Parts: sequence; C-alpha cells; structure tokens
Amino acid sequence: MYSYIKGIIADLYSDHIVIDNHGIGYEVHVSNPYNFKKGDDATVYIYQQVKEDDITLFGFKKKEEKELFQKLILVKGIGCKTAIGILATGEIDAIIDAIEGKNTTYLKKIPGIGPKAAQQIILDLHGKFDKRAMKPLGSPDYEEATEVLIALGYKQNDVEKAMKVLSSENLDTNGYVKRALALLTQ
Repeated sequence: MYSYIKGIIADLYSDHIVIDNHGIGYEVHVSNPYNFKKGDDATVYIYQQVKEDDITLFGFKKKEEKELFQKLILVKGIGCKTAIGILATGEIDAIIDAIEGKNTTYLKKIPGIGPKAAQQIILDLHGKFDKRAMKPLGSPDYEEATEVLIALGYKQNDVEKAMKVLSSENLDTNGYVKRALALLTQ
C-alpha cells in the first residue's frame, strides 16, 4: 500500500497524471489533472485500489482530499470512480458542509449522484467529520511556511508536528519558518 509518491509530473491527461519517481512512471487517476503542472516536483497522496483483474492508483494533492475520498468509498453504492468525480466537482469544505447540513440539493448537482445516492451519502457520513481535522490548518502563510520547511529538506512528519505546535499563532511566513526551525533543531 502506498501513502504518497514524490516525483516530477511527467504527463497530464484528461483523467490522470503520470508522476516520474526515479525513472518509474506511475499512472495516477486524479480529480483534476490540471491542478498539477507538467515538470513540477510534487507529492501526490495515493490510494491504491486492488481488484481481481486490476490495480489502480488514485491521487490527491492534499491529505484532506484523500481522507474525504476514503470516507466516500465506504458509502454503499459509491465506488472509487464516483468518489473521484465528487471531488472533481467541489471544494472539500463545500462537500463536507453539504453532508453535515444534509443538503441533498447540493449533492444531486454532482454528475452521477442522484437522489438515492445523495441520501445514502448523508445517511452513511453525516456526523463522521471532525471539521478541524479535515480542513487545512491556518492561513496561506502557515501553508507556505510548511512547504518552505519541506523544501529545506525536513521530513514531512517532523514539519507537521512542529507546525501543529504553532497552529494557534498568527504569524507571517517568515515568523512561522523561524519558530518552526527553532522547534526542529531542538
């Protein structure tokens, strides 16, 4: 089972990307391939679907997307292709808000989701989201500081732990980086 793949985006297609990791090209189905840019270094969070006659990788730009996807595929009647389609049509927060607010009208607007599927999603997932855990922490400065620290070579887990300590503070990017570096070098 894969957690993520780091590499260079080699190709973009209408329903998937190819990410090159040390000379191996992984075909990864994503909700919106055009969120990625050919030639960029990227970390793609992976869900591996294994069937009797097929192995498919589904990829996500953020952990929160992967977590929502994994919840959606637990819903009766929702498979991986439908779940990736749901993610393609809306923001994570809007989808969660629709589920928590029992908004079948919003869910029915998603291609492939009819009234029964919308009701099933709400029935199976309502109340199962910790909003604070699903939403990205902090401001754009917080997110940018996290990316800077990873680019400096610190391990993602270590960076996340350090940044979590700082999540309640309101700093600019440089402030977060300086404070996190102090924590990481202790």
